[in-house]
Amino acid sequence: MAYIGKTPTIGNFQVCDAISVVNGQAAYTMQVSSVNVSPESANHMLVSLNGILQKPGSSFTVSGSTITFASNLVTGDVIDFIQILGNVLDLGVPSDSTVSLAKLTASGTKDATTFLRGDNTFATPSSGLNLIKTVTASGASSVEFKNGVSDVVIDSTYSYYRIVGFNITPSEDDRNIFIQFSTDAGSSYASSGYYTMIHRNTDGTFRTDLNSTGSALNMNNVGNGTNEEGAFEFTVFNPSSSSHFTHYQSMGTTRNSGAQIQFFEMAGVYEATSAIDAFKIAFSSGNISGTFKLYGIK
Repeated sequence: MAYIGKTPTIGNFQVCDAISVVNGQAAYTMQVSSVNVSPESANHMLVSLNGILQKPGSSFTVSGSTITFASNLVTGDVIDFIQILGNVLDLGVPSDSTVSLAKLTASGTKDATTFLRGDNTFATPSSGLNLIKTVTASGASSVEFKNGVSDVVIDSTYSYYRIVGFNITPSEDDRNIFIQFSTDAGSSYASSGYYTMIHRNTDGTFRTDLNSTGSALNMNNVGNGTNEEGAFEFTVFNPSSSSHFTHYQSMGTTRNSGAQIQFFEMAGVYEATSAIDAFKIAFSSGNISGTFKLYGIK
């Protein structure tokens, strides 16, 4: 379909400065406003010599900013004009908000977790919280984050990891939330080796314990009634190390069936040197519901 109105002009059209013929010379330098110019190719030029358009490739060739005629010019020859068309297939400057990700040549993963670097590659931010996975559970036996499963990454990619859980309720009343580690991609989870300092505040009553438990996180008495949910943040440091014990810290809040508010601060050491590659969140018995997010921090 023809354009209505003026057809858009595409390309970089330039007329070269006048060139004086030198007797016995075939090669000349092309300039625009006294600056050397280099056409895309001979096919992107209109050249008139002595009033006759010249055929690209046979009547003349170009190399960089030099045009070379097929034979030496002589006194009396006139180079009428040299017009450079530019790249006539060039789309020009696109309008605002018209370039999609699919049109970019940049390499790397193009999604909401990456950014475009100056070297034309997409990369993950080197600092800050990077959301790896969100799981919303409803009556599940447990929630697991396993390296290599469902886009989960638990390896040396990140220096430490954080699990955030909220709106957490058990299927049975007054249950304890726990987190356990796996070193075999979730085939089994350790039920010992966690040495944890726990500081509790239950309606203004403080208590501190240091004990060996069967899990890294142990938040007591989450109720299953209306508005009795629990919430926590759990951070584990350098879990992929196979030469150091793994340290962890957490804090959280629960409300039990007796309408008591409990605040927990916990820190501990998992006394094993195998690389951790999976986490499991569950209640001491019954099923679990809630939203859980795994973040990585570099």
